[in-house]
Amino acid sequence: MKDLKMYINGKFVESSSGKWINVLNPSTEEVISRQPDGTVEDVNEALDAAKAAQKEWAKTPACERAEYLKKMANGIRARENDFVEIIMREQGKTRNWASIEVGATIAYFDYMATFARHIEGEIIQSDNRGETIYLSKKPIGVVAGILPWNFPFFLIARKAGAALIAGCSIVLKPSQLTPENCTEFAKVVDEVGLPAGLFNVVTGKGSVVGDAMARSPKIDCVSVTGSVGAGESIMKAAANNITKVSLELGGKAPVIVFPDADLELAAQAILDSRIGNNGQICNNAERLYIHKDVKKQLTDLLLKKFEAVKVGDPFSGDVDMGPLVEQRALESVEAKVANAIKQGAKVLCGGHRVGEKGYFYAATLLDNCTQDMDIIHEETFGPVLPIIEFDNIDQVLGWANDCEYGLASSVFTNNLNIAARCCGELEFGETYVNRFHFEAIQGFHAGVKKSGIGGADGKHGVEEYLSTHVTYFQAR
Repeated sequence: MKDLKMYINGKFVESSSGKWINVLNPSTEEVISRQPDGTVEDVNEALDAAKAAQKEWAKTPACERAEYLKKMANGIRARENDFVEIIMREQGKTRNWASIEVGATIAYFDYMATFARHIEGEIIQSDNRGETIYLSKKPIGVVAGILPWNFPFFLIARKAGAALIAGCSIVLKPSQLTPENCTEFAKVVDEVGLPAGLFNVVTGKGSVVGDAMARSPKIDCVSVTGSVGAGESIMKAAANNITKVSLELGGKAPVIVFPDADLELAAQAILDSRIGNNGQICNNAERLYIHKDVKKQLTDLLLKKFEAVKVGDPFSGDVDMGPLVEQRALESVEAKVANAIKQGAKVLCGGHRVGEKGYFYAATLLDNCTQDMDIIHEETFGPVLPIIEFDNIDQVLGWANDCEYGLASSVFTNNLNIAARCCGELEFGETYVNRFHFEAIQGFHAGVKKSGIGGADGKHGVEEYLSTHVTYFQAR
């Protein structure tokens, strides 16, 4: 078993509490490491270091800041397989998905480095003779980044890469379920010589560490990826100081398949969008609406694909899905499927735990579902897909939008007019047309409704960590 360390002000340290939290492998239920049980005092030490380091970092030319990001990307490259296997062990990703995550993290740091020469302001025309109005962008300051467990490594880059290139410092709190990848990445940061205090890692419970971060007056922005409940708690805590929050929360992505769609393409994309990362992605396909004319045909295609999904320990060989992340996640999925059956859903395949050790759950397809069922409205966050038949576009758009979430959605059709109408009327931050659900790092990953505030990726993601300053310059 490995003892992990926090990273505060350029040093690897244990918690002032002297206590530890165990980390389990969700495939074996074995303890694989333990993390320091961080305290409010640990958070304050990290924030003090971040605040002290940020002022000089803001003065550092962005092209110099970019060089550190490039070195971080290269540091990950040098240990790529190590990070892949850490993620497989502590989060349960398949080797393919873990490799995708590590590769995307490398690409993200490289990509964020390119913004060194693309943080721009504006010149605004004045109403006064001889005056020029300059709008400049400045780093917002100290950022608190609260990471999820489902993409724990990539989210380091998504938050820290954008914050650092913008001229901010950052304190990260990894999920207590998946801390090792973050503490190991801190070694890369240390090796590249990033000035002390700019990047800090405090491990521990969200109710202690995350809450202390959000409540602190030393924080200028809190960036959270997690559940709606976590987002609500952070917003309440941040409200004490009117601190900016950027939230990427849950989702209940609808998939709409029209009768003119390429059904084989749709079936494969839907499968990939449902079982990706063991069904634990905020923009996974969560509910499927199929037009009545192709309902049987597409359902038969999906059933063959779902029945063929191999579930098992990612280290055991070629598997399509690993485990859910913890016992509570497994119990939650089991309860939601049981409730759906009680409300009238029919299990076409799956609907059960796989094995007696580890948190494995079978790829599950549910038929005979109706819009009023809980499974259509509550985020499942597991490899379960309910199917509803629809008659026309007005009906299905109403059903798709009948949801408190608004992150991702998708449409399968070869009719340009139908696709355009859906993209215009779907109340979601993202719509995928004739493809699986997975965003691009140069886009902008953002939700509406209870799926969040603000967003990440691309130039708009960098601007989350920038504030504006307007100068009224009167020539004399």
